[in-house]
Amino acid sequence: MTEVSFYHLQRQPLSQALPKLLERALAAGHRAVVMAGSQERVEALDATLWVYDPDSFLPHGTARVGFSAEQPIYLTTEDENPNQASLLVLIDGMEPADISAYARCLDLFDGNNQFAVDAARLRWKKYKDAGHQVTYWQQKPGGGWEKKG
Repeated sequence: MTEVSFYHLQRQPLSQALPKLLERALAAGHRAVVMAGSQERVEALDATLWVYDPDSFLPHGTARVGFSAEQPIYLTTEDENPNQASLLVLIDGMEPADISAYARCLDLFDGNNQFAVDAARLRWKKYKDAGHQVTYWQQKPGGGWEKKG
C-alpha cells in the first residue's frame, strides 16, 4: 500500500512549501510526479522551481520541455508516470485513478480554503478505506511541519 501524507498549508503558499518538500524527496532518492489542476499551474510551478532559491537547484521538467523519462521531477496535469517516479505529489485537489503504483503520495491542500479542506477530508477517507497508510501534517506557526495524525 502507498504511504499518503496530507500537508495542510496554512502559513506558506504552495509556491514556498512545495520546493522544500521536493528537495527532501530528491535527497531521499525519490523521483517525483507533481500532478496539478491546470496547465497554468504547471507553468507557474516550472518558473518557481527555477528561481525559488539561488543556492539550490531542483531538476525538473514538463511535457513542453520533453525528455519526460529523464526528469527527476515531472510536472503535469495528466495521470501519468513517465519518469517511473516513486513519489506522487498532488496539488489543486487532484485525484489520480490509482495511487498504488507509488511508494509515497503527498497531498498538499490550502488550509485557508474551506472547500479545499473539505475535499481533502474526503480524499483522506477514500485512501484510508482503500487500506493506504495515511498521515496528516500541519504547518507550525514558526515554519516547518508538525505531525498531527
